[in-house]
Formats: sequence, structure tokens, C-alpha cells
Amino acid sequence: MSQLSTRHLLGIKDISTEDIQLIFETADNFKEVLNRPIKKVPSLRDITIANIFFENSTRTRLSFELAEKRLSADVINFSSSNSSVKKGETLIDTVNNILSMKVDMVVMRHSSVGAPHFLSKHIKANIVNAGDGTHEHPTQALLDAFSIREKLGDVAGKKVAIIGDILHSRVALSNIFCLQKLGAEVMVCGPITLLPKHIGSLGVKIEHDVEKALQWCDVANVLRIQLERQQIKYFPSLREYSLYFGINRKMLDRLDKEIVVMHPGPINRGVELNSDVADSEHSIILQQVENGVAIRMAVLYLLAGAK
Repeated sequence: MSQLSTRHLLGIKDISTEDIQLIFETADNFKEVLNRPIKKVPSLRDITIANIFFENSTRTRLSFELAEKRLSADVINFSSSNSSVKKGETLIDTVNNILSMKVDMVVMRHSSVGAPHFLSKHIKANIVNAGDGTHEHPTQALLDAFSIREKLGDVAGKKVAIIGDILHSRVALSNIFCLQKLGAEVMVCGPITLLPKHIGSLGVKIEHDVEKALQWCDVANVLRIQLERQQIKYFPSLREYSLYFGINRKMLDRLDKEIVVMHPGPINRGVELNSDVADSEHSIILQQVENGVAIRMAVLYLLAGAK
């Protein structure tokens, strides 16, 4: 199989294990391209891609933009903060106006759950979900699993603990779906207030003691505390969160094994992770960033072929 089973990447839930493996194999090839002196290929020379971000993003937007330019696509960047959305224009009107400029593909981030799914039913372009509310962030989950595969050789059979603010995270849900499809065991760990009520129904283990989670896992994927999404207080203070759920070097040194530490970024240093962990030999955080470009190149390239 050299084609995805879908025209869009809306969520990990909607794609098959074969799709994920194909994206990984394609990303392996693009990773070689990124390490060459000339880091560009003409694969999407005749394709126009619109990056439509209705929510703030630095890393994801830059990673997609770099991936698009490495593939020689024409790129349009759209940010809702300085657009007609502020004047009350609807989502479909906004996107249709952009598509009338003959855009082939849309990369979209939106604060509303299901916005990319809604759009995929109304427009012809391929859609990549770059994050919808607290629902899914498929390319982040793909690059995280790809980074585990690169570091440990395989994802199947590995124990991965997702630690932190699970409730407000779209990364957590996509990661759970992706890791389970690839045969990993998943645990979520955090304060009771930051774990969704029905998280156990997804077939994950639940833990509230960080040291026990670290002792159990091969990989700790540590999530950011998303203060911007919290309308009420879910814990007394950042200092208290750090005290009970922050990870420091002493904790890693107490383990009787080596574990891999990941973080989707940006890191609240001194809250979820201390610098002596984030910058240690355990951490593959910078590799995640590098792999993000290769994974997004693979997704865009394969979707362009799925027309």
C-alpha cells in the first residue's frame, strides 16, 4: 500500500495502523532529505497549501510551514487575529474565500472540537487537523510515536506514561489512540482534577503517583499545564503542582532503569520538568521537534497523492 486510506487527516481515531506505518516509512525518507545539504524536494511544486490558524500557535505552525516549503509547495498563512473572523465572518465563508484562490490543501487549528471534521464535509480541499479544541492533534501524536520508534526501535510492547494535564490536552487523546494502535501499553498520570472522568474507558492505566508511573514506564511523555484553557483552579498553585507532579533529576536517578523523557512543548520549566531533566541525556525533546517536520512532510505528501 502506497496510499493513505483517507483524503484528510482529521484525527488518529479515523486512520488505520497501515496508514500510520506508511506515514512513518515516508517520514524516514524525508528525514534523509532534511539531513542533506540541499533540504528541498519538488514533490508538491504545483500544490498550494493554506495554513489557517484560529488559535495561537508557534511550534506547530512553523513546523507545518517549514515542511510545506521543503516540499516546494506554495504557502498561504492566515491568522484569525487580524482577519474578517473578527468582523463576524463564518468559518465556511472564511475558508471558501481562501479556497477561491485555488488552494489544494488546508492545515487548520481551531478552538472548537470537530471544526476540521465539519469543514471536510463542505469543501473539496484535503484537510489536516493541526489541533481542534481539547480533542485531537494527530501530527503531534504521529511525531511522538515516530520519535519513540526511532529511539527504542519499536513502539509495540513499550510502556508509555502520559503525565500532566490530560483534561485540557488534545495531545493526550491522539497519543493514546496512536500508541494503542501500534501495540504500546499506555498509562495516564496526574492530579484527579486534571484527568477526564471516563479516561479509563479508553483502556489506559490510571496513576496519581508520579514516581510509580516513572517506575512503570519505558517512556514518560510529559504534558504542559494548559493554564490558558483553565477557567477555574484545578490545583492550588504551580508550586504545589511542581512539588507533587513535577519531574526532577533525583527522581530519574532513583529509578533502577533508563527511561526516555518527552514533551510536546513549550515546556513550563520548573513546573512539569526541571531543566536538569529537560536538557539531560534522557530527553528526546529536540528530536521530537526535528521529527515533526519529517512527519508533516510525509502527511502532506501522502494526502496530495490521495486526490
